[in-house]
Amino acid sequence: MSYHPPLRDMAFVLNDLLGAPAQLSALQAHADVDLDLMKQVLEEAGRFAAEVVAPINAGGDLEGCRFTDGEVQTPTGFANAYRQFCEAGWPALACASEYGGQGLPHLLNCALFEMLSAANHGWTMYPGLLHGAYACLSAHASDALKARYLEKIVSGEWLATMCLTEAHAGSDLGLLRTRAVKQGDDSYRLSGDKIFISGGEQDMTDNIVHLVLARLPDAPVGSKGLSLFLVPKFLPDGTRNQVHCTGIEHKMGIRGSATCSMHFENATGWLVGVEGRGLAAMFVMMNSARLHVGAQGLGIAEAAYQRALAYAHERTQSRAPVRTATTTAADAIVMHPAVQKLLMAQRCRIEGGRMLAYWSGLQLDLSEHDEDADQRHRHHDRLEFITPVIKAMLTDNGFQSASQALQVFGGHGYVTETGIDQYLRDARITMIYEGSNEIQAIDFLLRKALADGGRRMMDFLAMVEQDVGQIGDGEFAGQTQQLLQLTRYLAKTTHAIAAANVTTPQLPYFIAEEMLRLTGHAAMAWLWLKAARTAVQKHAADPLFYGSKRDSACYYFAFLFPETHQLCSVINACLAAGVPAIPSDLTHHDAA
Repeated sequence: MSYHPPLRDMAFVLNDLLGAPAQLSALQAHADVDLDLMKQVLEEAGRFAAEVVAPINAGGDLEGCRFTDGEVQTPTGFANAYRQFCEAGWPALACASEYGGQGLPHLLNCALFEMLSAANHGWTMYPGLLHGAYACLSAHASDALKARYLEKIVSGEWLATMCLTEAHAGSDLGLLRTRAVKQGDDSYRLSGDKIFISGGEQDMTDNIVHLVLARLPDAPVGSKGLSLFLVPKFLPDGTRNQVHCTGIEHKMGIRGSATCSMHFENATGWLVGVEGRGLAAMFVMMNSARLHVGAQGLGIAEAAYQRALAYAHERTQSRAPVRTATTTAADAIVMHPAVQKLLMAQRCRIEGGRMLAYWSGLQLDLSEHDEDADQRHRHHDRLEFITPVIKAMLTDNGFQSASQALQVFGGHGYVTETGIDQYLRDARITMIYEGSNEIQAIDFLLRKALADGGRRMMDFLAMVEQDVGQIGDGEFAGQTQQLLQLTRYLAKTTHAIAAANVTTPQLPYFIAEEMLRLTGHAAMAWLWLKAARTAVQKHAADPLFYGSKRDSACYYFAFLFPETHQLCSVINACLAAGVPAIPSDLTHHDAA
């Protein structure tokens, strides 16, 4: 499957929209970062994605992984592509130089993994957790563990996993049963079983660093009793640790990624952070993974859209209402309004999602390196606030876009020969793992939007309103008013939900998804307005590109933003009448 990195649109978002080169170069840590450097990195990353990773995508999906006697064999070409990935230094891109990293912005790492996910989602699952593991260990591991493992992770020589899920617990980490017993030498012995572990076993690296949540014998029940441990496949003396893969899942998508069941039997591990605070340490990795999954949804949508657009130009069928060639019996389907709507919906979600993802990547850089401590805290707050929106909305949109891309192909999309079905199958998992999108919505509303009297929500809305207020009453006055109506609604409704929550605690759970998507639309509408204003200002420099950007912004407000009216209607109904009545036959379980 061919893939063409959208470098022009990436440059627009990074430079024209966000002014990222100027913001980053003002930071001491990134003083040498300019637009030329960013373009060079993205061009090389795009070349690697298109020429090395994309060509093994379809074959990896068809071949899948093989499991024999506890060993996993990845699809043909996967290990070789990963070797090239490490030789080129890509794992080290945004890691600190003290551990062998290149020290470049997280924003570039976000763009890198968008392209890798677009080119080959299954393959990208293997290095996808590297940066999260690096961030977790650099923040919480002891100096001894850092010295032993960080450089290997930064270089990509050793891959990492995140071992959370157990069969009986799912996303409820408080129910985990894996046990850890302290030894006399500061190590621990872990016993238990984990499932759905991406890359738990593979043939791409000599060692694997498992980060495992487990419970000490005297730990309290619930998530507060969990501790985090580093459990390597091979111990420092070279002996095999007692952690083994017992099988791999047979999945509808990402078949090139080994999703493993893992058994720990008195496996040796070392504590990361402090006892009983494992979930806090693991959240560094989990939040990184959630932003990464948002980039996966974005990348898959982009790749599927490229295939659909190319097919729409090639496929002829029926006569379009407005014809460009009157001598042919049929027109290319791209000329039919129904197909144009399918393509434009995908395009607006992708380009809007890219703006939001890259803005978030910039917030991560600013939260770490802004010289003003108060500003660092504000950037961190905004990133935490928007992270569940990134994860949930971009993956929902990614799946919907992949489905619409298949629809462009018609019947030819439903047969496997065209390959468009792989994007739909691969995209589906992004809505489930790293916390299902329903869990993301609950986390967003209860722990982000409503917490501290709605402080984070109000800060976000104030930022948006202040920015769009500068657009004025010009060409986009109507769209500006649409957005401002939404931001004011969100402010009022956040307070109303908080008040209703006192007497109806289940209410927020029923409307969490709607509140998350409304906030996502507020963020995207804000960025689309900025994009439209920028496009008008720069139109003369490239009329085709900037004119298309302006038209896409207008299309978003006319055809996608109206979803907010339906979302508001659901919330209003619940606030007015209380939670919906659920038929008793839904919740009643007849044991017979």
